[in-house]
Amino acid sequence: MHHSLFITKRDGSKERINLDKIHRVLNWAAKGLENVSVSQVELRSKIQFYNGIKTVNIHETIIKAAADLISETAPDYQYMAARLSIFHLRKKAYGQFEPPSLYKHVKNMVKLGKYDKHLLIDYTKKEYIIMNSFINHKRDMNFSYSGVQQLEGKYLIQNRVNGKIYESAQFLYILISACLFANYPHDQRMKYIKNFYDAISTFKISLPTPIMSGVRTPTRQFSSCVLIECADSLDSINATSSAIIKYVSKRAGIGINAGQIRAIGSPIRSGEAFHTGAIPFYKHFQTAVKSCSQGGIRGGAATLFYPIWHLEVENLLVLKNNRGIEENRVRHIDYGVQINKLMYQRMISGENITLFSPSDVPDLYNAFFCDQILFENLYLKYENNNNIRKKRIKAMNLFTLMMQERTSTGRIYIQNVDHCNTHSAFNPKIAPIRQSNLCLEITLPTKPLNDLHDKNGEIALCTLSAINLGCIKNLKDLSEITKLIVRGLDAVIDYQNYPLTSAEKSTKGRRALGIGVINFAYYLAKNGVRYSDGSANNLTHKTFEAIQYYLLDASCELAKEKGSCPWFHHTSYYQGFLPIDTYRKYIDSVCTEPLHYNWENLRKKIKKYGLRNSTLSAIMPSETSSQISNSTNGIEPPRGFISIKASKNGMLRQVIPEYKILKKNYELLWNIPNNNGYLQLVGIMQKFIDQSISTNTNYDPYLFANGKIPMKILLQDLLTAYKLGIKTLYYQNTRDRAEDNQSIQHISLLKNNHCDSGACSI
Repeated sequence: MHHSLFITKRDGSKERINLDKIHRVLNWAAKGLENVSVSQVELRSKIQFYNGIKTVNIHETIIKAAADLISETAPDYQYMAARLSIFHLRKKAYGQFEPPSLYKHVKNMVKLGKYDKHLLIDYTKKEYIIMNSFINHKRDMNFSYSGVQQLEGKYLIQNRVNGKIYESAQFLYILISACLFANYPHDQRMKYIKNFYDAISTFKISLPTPIMSGVRTPTRQFSSCVLIECADSLDSINATSSAIIKYVSKRAGIGINAGQIRAIGSPIRSGEAFHTGAIPFYKHFQTAVKSCSQGGIRGGAATLFYPIWHLEVENLLVLKNNRGIEENRVRHIDYGVQINKLMYQRMISGENITLFSPSDVPDLYNAFFCDQILFENLYLKYENNNNIRKKRIKAMNLFTLMMQERTSTGRIYIQNVDHCNTHSAFNPKIAPIRQSNLCLEITLPTKPLNDLHDKNGEIALCTLSAINLGCIKNLKDLSEITKLIVRGLDAVIDYQNYPLTSAEKSTKGRRALGIGVINFAYYLAKNGVRYSDGSANNLTHKTFEAIQYYLLDASCELAKEKGSCPWFHHTSYYQGFLPIDTYRKYIDSVCTEPLHYNWENLRKKIKKYGLRNSTLSAIMPSETSSQISNSTNGIEPPRGFISIKASKNGMLRQVIPEYKILKKNYELLWNIPNNNGYLQLVGIMQKFIDQSISTNTNYDPYLFANGKIPMKILLQDLLTAYKLGIKTLYYQNTRDRAEDNQSIQHISLLKNNHCDSGACSI
């Protein structure tokens, strides 16, 4: 009966359906794959054909039929569905399977206003012919289904109103490379373009969402993370919200430090009025964050920071809570609570914490970040000063409230501000770290703006990327990868535009990079070690030592060639310190692995040439970008052998790398008995990483009496993280057994989607 069906072709004409044609395409897509059945896919598809069906719909039906068959017993359907998607995508983009020549494609895209016109000014036709010879369109076939879907949904240039697609993956990769190395000397740039293209198109280097979706287009803002600090004045509050709107519209994830805003009831204008407190201004920032949806690529998102000793802290901690009324809640942003050693000590010893309005004790607020000894002295002095407004609260009660809110929302984050400054890439006396970003891994100096064009303000931007550990055969491989990644990202800093002077001055002054990793769970499985039992500690130490060593070396080489960053003298590197000098020594009791690289030699080299970049490493969540390369997420253990991610195109199933061979080696998230092993690994990484690490804690309530996570365990993990020198804690995930009743274990609903590597997104 199906032979009598008529179909509507892409050009609108009608013809009889040709099942042989469909059969040929399916055979092509199944070639060389294990356990996939063409007839299964045909059967599932045919049921859904109808008279007058468009060829586009036929194609989509077939893709969905193949994707629905992805399972633990037949994981290769993810590649069959991916090949069918690539076929469909190229037909949509070019009207045929074979892509055009690069030069023809670029000319057409510049004419349409989709690509930046500099591409035709900076490169000759002859150079395009050379670049065209670098392209290997067959690499499109290495994507898994969820990778293609994310590529199409978030990265490829399209008209988001009518769904028209304009390019395929290999053009994206070669043109990102061409844009970044356009200013290199003519005799060198082709070499760099080829090497960078090869590294990103074979997934050795994973780029963040803003770079993937933006570089080659006329929109030039590619920093994933933006840190904005607000002073305690109306001018600064207004400047901050304007800056938020500017950057949210450019796809960045925002960190806001609003910790200085005075508490409710503070006198204003010598007492002629009372201050309304922090909450109305937090609401104002929330409105700014939610004002732009970033062109359908990612919704605006932000984390707002304040100190645990803020006079209003009891009200601030419950802002995300579902109870309460609209007036006393600000639920659509996340919060970072800032803590230091003195606060933990008060909790351990059963004492009080004294709360102040930062406006009454400005020197205390400043010392909180840059000088821990001074902070403690001032804190004790102000506690005994009866002329200063204050409130005493049992430290244990305050920490308990904080952890209850962290548990119920998953989104009250922690920043240990002393670790962020004592083990920092910056000299805290000159450039203290006073906040982090949306995903809690960027630690860069900021200064409040008093107006949008304030020359003295400092908005910090960070350019991200990640190394795919799954591609590392030998740690020596890191030498070449880090050289490319540092050059490529350093070029982004000069290539992008800056909507605000305060951001441009700071970014070009510091040239901060945040290079992380993806596919860590696969790396552990491949090496036969586990998260939970300490067996991965030594490998992790060796690996992250190598990463940081090679990154610093690459940046030093670049400084030798192009000069060190203008504000290098603000760094602790300038003072002669390296991460191996300032880490929390408690780590040595957890991991006895010695250092394997010549750090003293590197120290001398840095003294001589400086560094091109103030910071080099940060470990981000990389939700979306890890899917592109079919990798496991950042440093996280997988929740199931197949994860299901919610995306705009429905549920995407992704099978962990080398599932068939390594199944027994993977440790799934909810099989890990507690957070200790994972936290130790993060502490070991943090020994070397110069910024911070998006660190999640995970709890299964069913392992405890009455299905309730004991407060004692929550506080113990918090203290363990502090003891291990961990700078920041990101999500707290609580296992929901409902999701385990799915045939496949994990549905990461949009909970994690606001921070793919895009929001801070790689």
